[in-house]
Amino acid sequence: MTSLKQIKHSFLTLGALTFGALGLGASFHVNASNFPVTVTSCDRSITFEQAPTRAVIHDQNMSQMAFALDLQDQIVGLTGITGWYKTSPSFDKDRQGIPELASKNPSLENILSANPDLFFAGWNYGMRIGEDVTPQGLERFNIKTLELSESCVHLDKQGEDAKMALLYDDMIRLGAVFGVQEKAEKLINTWQDEIQGIQASVKGKSPVKVFLYDSGEDKVFTSGRFGMPTALIRAAGGINVMDHLDTSWGKVSIEAIMDTNPDFLILVDYDKGGWKQSWNFLQNHPLLSQLSAVKNERFIPLEYGEITPGPLNIGAIKKLSQHMFKE
Repeated sequence: MTSLKQIKHSFLTLGALTFGALGLGASFHVNASNFPVTVTSCDRSITFEQAPTRAVIHDQNMSQMAFALDLQDQIVGLTGITGWYKTSPSFDKDRQGIPELASKNPSLENILSANPDLFFAGWNYGMRIGEDVTPQGLERFNIKTLELSESCVHLDKQGEDAKMALLYDDMIRLGAVFGVQEKAEKLINTWQDEIQGIQASVKGKSPVKVFLYDSGEDKVFTSGRFGMPTALIRAAGGINVMDHLDTSWGKVSIEAIMDTNPDFLILVDYDKGGWKQSWNFLQNHPLLSQLSAVKNERFIPLEYGEITPGPLNIGAIKKLSQHMFKE
């Protein structure tokens, strides 16, 4: 497991010192003495002279990262929240009335309307190569951009298999940028302890072959080696049967799924019960109904926020492991 020290050294520079060389303050409030702070976002270095005060954040999972650090007072807008899936009561409570500027991917005008100083999004998570909403496009308006670490693979098409360090990297970076490093570090330490406990409980057991079904009929949308589900499945004691695909998310043929014959399925639930439609499709498909996982009814529904990088990943790993190894 990647250590917290390695993560901090890789991502952060505070003045002339590495993040790990500095003493962490006792307060979770902005620590002005830690600025300026320079962080790495994909292939860019960004320097913050002070903590952002008018952030816009895209998508539920990235919003939940910020909420976990109690940054609501420094967020002026969210995007991509209600256009694809339903929110939970806990999300709505944590949101504290922060307005949604666009229900799906925001336009440049949507973002500019909030007069932000930071946009936190990702490639194919609110930003697309060649369009107006990019780090370069926003820089013209003095708006800094932080990119979701998992999404950086879309820029160079290279990378390693997804690991939990992707989430930890993003949290440490947010903590540094907003001056709440200690809170980020404590959260990560807690999460790592929880995951180590989960892994200890399945030590010595044979890995379970897992396939993630997102959507699709003729071709099925799933997650490959660069997608966060690969990291979650491994942490839970399984193997993503599509971890040979050089993509984070993509389509595969029915035949490719049949060749792997997974023992367990993850069904992505976008609208609080929509997984039932997916399960009905699988049960009635002439080929997919013959998969071991379908015949034995071995599956778990997980929500979007649980399978994309964010704080809900930890609970998802626990649920996934419990269901995979259920007697």
